[in-house]
Amino acid sequence: MISQLIVIFGAALVLALAATPMARRLAFRADMVDRPSVRKLHVAPTPLLGGLAIYAAVIVALFLFGDRFYVHQVAGIFVGASLISFLGFWDDRLTLPAWAKLLGQTIPVLILIFTGVQVALFKQPLLNIVLTLVWVLFITNAVNFLDNMDGLSAGVAAVASAYFVLLAALSDQYLVGALAAAVMGACFGFLVYNFNPASIFMGDTGSLFLGFLLAAVGIKLRFPTNTPLVTWMIPPLVLGVPILDTTLVIISRLRRGRNPFTSPGKDHLSHRLVYRGATRREAVLMLYLLSSAFGMVAIFISQATILESLFVASIVVAACLALIWWLERVLATRGDG
Repeated sequence: MISQLIVIFGAALVLALAATPMARRLAFRADMVDRPSVRKLHVAPTPLLGGLAIYAAVIVALFLFGDRFYVHQVAGIFVGASLISFLGFWDDRLTLPAWAKLLGQTIPVLILIFTGVQVALFKQPLLNIVLTLVWVLFITNAVNFLDNMDGLSAGVAAVASAYFVLLAALSDQYLVGALAAAVMGACFGFLVYNFNPASIFMGDTGSLFLGFLLAAVGIKLRFPTNTPLVTWMIPPLVLGVPILDTTLVIISRLRRGRNPFTSPGKDHLSHRLVYRGATRREAVLMLYLLSSAFGMVAIFISQATILESLFVASIVVAACLALIWWLERVLATRGDG
């Protein structure tokens, strides 16, 4: 299993390294570039089709080196991820309204549910369906929200997928491991071009695709040696940085009387760290470290008892709430609170 995961990771890495420059040239020809504005950090038009390279690297690596036995199990994931990436492409092209994006994202999630990829925490099927819908939509948009600084979303997705690979290997889950390994390889390959200063952005084509896949991997991850009362905490911990960032933005914008989803601004975790004196590279690297810390806690939780997991989870939640409170003070001191 481990050797095949390494092959999938390496294939996705090489494919992303090769495909990203081609996507960059294609973006310029198609005039799909992100132009500078007051709310954006870059100062030169930057191509947006990096997500196309990530998509191709993941799909081709899994097709070439994944076990054919598992193809039918991931058909719903592939179809849903393709649809949501296509939706992101059109948003990059046309800038769709928020309601249209949310409606369009719901269809791939329903495909996941229809093909059996859903949360299984409750005895009532309806509750599992609702939780699946909320989880996938939230994580998909959280990763999209996180794409606000060079290398941030791709790097955090790479760290999160690395921990998913490790967790899958520890519980002998090839399917989850293969998906996560492909995502990790594609993200690392793309980061060569996307880390500060970025020469290409992933756009919604990539961020929605990555968010959807990571949410689906979190659903598929299983821990038969531990109780669901403990293991449900693991995927949210691995994806702790996008969850924390989105929660911060929602609380902050509601507090200031703004729509959290249609009022873009420089109020994300990365921006707050820059306001406190970090460079953009330092802010991104700090969030990589935070994502890794969340992942290490997730690994501990996977082996913990119920009392141990509740104790650790309580500390994590309290620390996150304290961080949100502190970061909101930072925004207030700048006159934006």
